[in-house]
Amino acid sequence: MNAIDYLETEQMRDDIPKFNPGDTIKVYVKVIEGEKERIQAFEGVVIGKKGGGLRETFTVRKISYGVGVERVFPIHSPKIEKIDILRFGQVVRAKLYYLRYKKGKAARIKEKRYEAPRPQKQSQANN
Repeated sequence: MNAIDYLETEQMRDDIPKFNPGDTIKVYVKVIEGEKERIQAFEGVVIGKKGGGLRETFTVRKISYGVGVERVFPIHSPKIEKIDILRFGQVVRAKLYYLRYKKGKAARIKEKRYEAPRPQKQSQANN
């Protein structure tokens, strides 16, 4: 492993949850204003992921006061405090750019459902 690969793997974060396009997430970002620092939440739908390794980014889209807002975040950025996954979306595409042109109910994403494991019936053996 050369020096660049070593530095990249050293700076990669391991506390980021796994999410996919279509998921609704809330990203908590550190915002520095003058000498003050605060945490700002950005909640929306992941419309795409790009890159790999230390340079991996994801795009989150939300509707704010009737206007679509998209923001690109580097996954391994130290400015990201944490990421919460609110809903798992079920989509077929890797990039959801078509959501830019949909409004209201047309922009909904089907939620991915998981079935709880069923308890297995125990058969009584007659001896």
